[in-house]
Amino acid sequence: MENDIFKALADPSRRTLLDLLHASNGRTLNDLCAPLDMSRFGVMKHLNILEEAGLITTRKAGREKLHYLNAVPIRQIYERWVSKYAEPWVIGLTSLQNELERETNMDNKPRNVNRIAIKAKPEQVWQALTDPAKTSKFWFNCAIRSTWEIESPFELWDGEEKKAEGIILDIDPPSKLVMSWRFISFPGTESDTPSRITWEIGSHAELHGVTLVTVVHDEYEQSARTAKILENGLPIVLSGMKTLLETGEMLAGD
Repeated sequence: MENDIFKALADPSRRTLLDLLHASNGRTLNDLCAPLDMSRFGVMKHLNILEEAGLITTRKAGREKLHYLNAVPIRQIYERWVSKYAEPWVIGLTSLQNELERETNMDNKPRNVNRIAIKAKPEQVWQALTDPAKTSKFWFNCAIRSTWEIESPFELWDGEEKKAEGIILDIDPPSKLVMSWRFISFPGTESDTPSRITWEIGSHAELHGVTLVTVVHDEYEQSARTAKILENGLPIVLSGMKTLLETGEMLAGD
């Protein structure tokens, strides 16, 4: 998989496409064609390579196909090849920022999408997500506690104080979990309204024993600071979940 990522990044046109999504996420093919001096087919070919490498994800919004930068593989490359040689503060340089204030005429458009493939069954992923003993091993030493029923509350707890809270909006084990999200103890989030996180879990269509986990964070127009924290944090959470389920170990530094 790393070879696919490095090959995808080797082409300057594909790097340009990633830069365009970095500047303004969730764009259509037409949006991405405009700045590039190539045919529509050429852009589609490059986007397909990026998607196969996991560097972008796509979602339907009505008749449109929207393209999103996927920070998780880049985060994993950082952990594998960069972090061992760098000071901890360098982590901030690898954060991929969304354009939070960009106007759009598409209703209910997801804004931040991350995806990862994990060598585990969907049931194992679901247990890792909902079992406090497991969650605490990859969610910044915090456990998510809930009765896991629709409209039941949950909290993100570090053993001393509550870090976040919300409501279970929809639940379909082991395939889907939708939760509202509000930070409690992070500076700058006091006036943020609850946003929404959706977990989509399903078996890979082609790889036996592999589960695709997609996390969508949206409805955060009035929660800019929350969006910033989750944009930086969710790729680390997903990488930690993958490491735990595939090796039984925690990410270095957790």
